[in-house]
Amino acid sequence: MREKKAFGVVSAVLLGIGSMVGAGIFIVIGQAGSIAGNIVWLSFLFGGIAAVLSGYSLAKLALRYPSRGGIVEYLVQGFGEGIFSGSASVLFYFSQLIAIAAVAKSFGVYAATFMSSGHETMVVNSFAVGVVAFFTTINLIGATFVARSESIIVVAKVTILVVFVVAALFTIDPAYLSAHEMPPFKNMLFAIGLTFFAYQGFSVITNTVEDMQNPSQTMMRAMMWAIGLVALLYILTSIAVLGNLSLQEVIRTKDYALAEAAKPVFGEWGFKIMAATALLATASAINATLYAATEIGYTMAKEGDLPKIYSYNVFESFEGLVISALLIVPMILFFNLSEVTTVAALSVLIVQGLAHAGHLLRIQETGANVWVVGSAAVVMFFIAGLTLYYSSRHDPMVGYYMIGALFVAFGVEMVLRLFTKRIVSRQIVDLFNIKRKV
Repeated sequence: MREKKAFGVVSAVLLGIGSMVGAGIFIVIGQAGSIAGNIVWLSFLFGGIAAVLSGYSLAKLALRYPSRGGIVEYLVQGFGEGIFSGSASVLFYFSQLIAIAAVAKSFGVYAATFMSSGHETMVVNSFAVGVVAFFTTINLIGATFVARSESIIVVAKVTILVVFVVAALFTIDPAYLSAHEMPPFKNMLFAIGLTFFAYQGFSVITNTVEDMQNPSQTMMRAMMWAIGLVALLYILTSIAVLGNLSLQEVIRTKDYALAEAAKPVFGEWGFKIMAATALLATASAINATLYAATEIGYTMAKEGDLPKIYSYNVFESFEGLVISALLIVPMILFFNLSEVTTVAALSVLIVQGLAHAGHLLRIQETGANVWVVGSAAVVMFFIAGLTLYYSSRHDPMVGYYMIGALFVAFGVEMVLRLFTKRIVSRQIVDLFNIKRKV
């Protein structure tokens, strides 16, 4: 009797939605809205299209290279076991740290709204560092109760968002969405990098490939449905927020605009409930990604390989978790939320762009549509360029941080190669090239 696989289309779609609808929307809705104004919904639309292109490429790669190494595996398969792929793998590890720092900083901002002292930097940073320390300790202990509550948290945050959107659409002030209030169209383009960051999480669907029923059909259907449904929710959410707040209010409250937008609908209690939901979403995102993103990413970057058995919450394997947590702390302390979010978005865009570019070199193996994969690569780099251009004009430090990250990634790769002789290696045997050589 054939064993029934855990993931069908519906379960994989729900997993993808739960992974995407989390901390990202609470962070970027105000950040992107302060740039694109009442046409930020278009930024979310184009961000969703970019996610569809990227999701298609990653799904095809996952079907051909089903590895727990994920994007690191795709980079090595595409560019070979060399300095370039190694540096890109280290950059991917850094991008995970920066993304977690952004989520932690957002947790601090929302937590500070419950304090009488307001958004003082010390209060925000204390909460942000505290939540990272808490979940680092939880992961070191190996507790499973937090992980088991993840499904409940997903249902709670998605339900609250849907209820807010439905109610808020009935309280919209048409004047806030009028053409008179519309900013320059180019601002909408500049915000796409941030809105794409809100879709991060769709790649988790590729991790289910080995437990998926008929993956050749289920994988792509699940990916498209998940991104499509989340895009609809994000577009409606952005309309609800910008329809209930003036642009000046969005700019003033950009770090917690989603909670602020609940005030006209549900009053002060609406603000508190939405802020509490943001705390729940950001905390669960940190818990869900801290171990996998840091320990696995760290091991791949340092050792170049993963052990055959690599399970969640293995107490004996904690070096990467501790070092990663220590690296996250200075990002929290020295970056403001806008800076760390933008750098995180840029890092994700560049790494995914590289993965798609590498995919083009293996297009015969994956059987993917070359035009779709090529478009995914071009779109990632184009959006990254737009985001970097806008940031360099409004906060030049973001560009320096990004350039610094690239140089540090290359430097770390060179040091590891020279002193440890390690190479980031393929996890999946290259059968295609073996057959071709034979």
